[in-house]
Amino acid sequence: MASIDAYRPDDARAIVAMYRRVFGSDSAEANRLRWEWQYEHNPNNPAAGPLIWVAREGSTIVGQYATMPVRLHVAGTEIDASWGMDVMIAPERQRQGLGEALFRWWDQHGDASLGLGLSDSSYRLFQKLRWPNVGPVPCLVKPLTRRALRRPNWPMPLNRLVSALTLPFVQIIARSKPLRAEIVPIRRFGEEFTLLWKRLAPKFEFAVKRDAAYLNWKFVDPPHVRYSAVALRRGNDLHGYAIYRHTQEPRGRVTLLVDFLVDPDDDLGVKTILRWIDNEARAADSDKIRVFAMHEGFRRIIRRSGYFQVKSTMEFTAKINAGELPPDFYRNTGTWHVTLGDSDQDR
Repeated sequence: MASIDAYRPDDARAIVAMYRRVFGSDSAEANRLRWEWQYEHNPNNPAAGPLIWVAREGSTIVGQYATMPVRLHVAGTEIDASWGMDVMIAPERQRQGLGEALFRWWDQHGDASLGLGLSDSSYRLFQKLRWPNVGPVPCLVKPLTRRALRRPNWPMPLNRLVSALTLPFVQIIARSKPLRAEIVPIRRFGEEFTLLWKRLAPKFEFAVKRDAAYLNWKFVDPPHVRYSAVALRRGNDLHGYAIYRHTQEPRGRVTLLVDFLVDPDDDLGVKTILRWIDNEARAADSDKIRVFAMHEGFRRIIRRSGYFQVKSTMEFTAKINAGELPPDFYRNTGTWHVTLGDSDQDR
């Protein structure tokens, strides 16, 4: 019977060896730099090191559950939380309940357990464990070109017909509009972004703490993906930020609004950020812009800016173990701030 405990520094070699067995040598080498950044350099790591749970049989490691610790602002207080991420089980021990045991251990040893972009098997497991069903993070898309509405599972003649029929409509909603405030590209996040977070945190019932240390680690330092970051300013005052990048998908180029923070009551501020993203997407020859946003106030402004809500593929679950919560906490998620940039969905 396997025992489960916390990761130790001398486990690193054994975990890499198991990764090679499960995913292959090429994947293991490609994963190495991301692993070091994601788990060893996280500014929210506890003093003992990365928050990884390891299953052992004697001196042999047969499973791991790697998580991403964050500070979570929830119901007016700040607690320790972690996103569940990489589950890995040795081939000879798969389908024997070890994954579920690691999930349970993770949940029992934290103030809050979070999951985003769940696989079918993970989603079924969370249902089995009777976790609160929060539902998917809503996805909104803004078309910019006739190619925006193409679908990879449609035949090309149908895609061309839809593109031709919808082009006049796309041209109307994709028109460029002037900015209402100053947008400034940034290379690193200074302490003023921590102050911004402290000022805006009370606006949200649920949100990961977005201070300068977290933002630099999450969006400036990753070795495997490059983001663009901009600040929203009015004079000398900081009012928000946005993180975005451009990527190629099977049927076209997409600009992802990965993360953002601004006062949800600041309509002009949110619209200014969205219009900047519009301009950047056009300059990158993107066919559409995609954003995931859970907060109702943000979604309302986004929809008024030419976006349409589509079926979301990003399932979300959360279980708060610390403190007392209102009975309707998991049902009333309209002031929760969750985006694509949370967890590890945009790797």
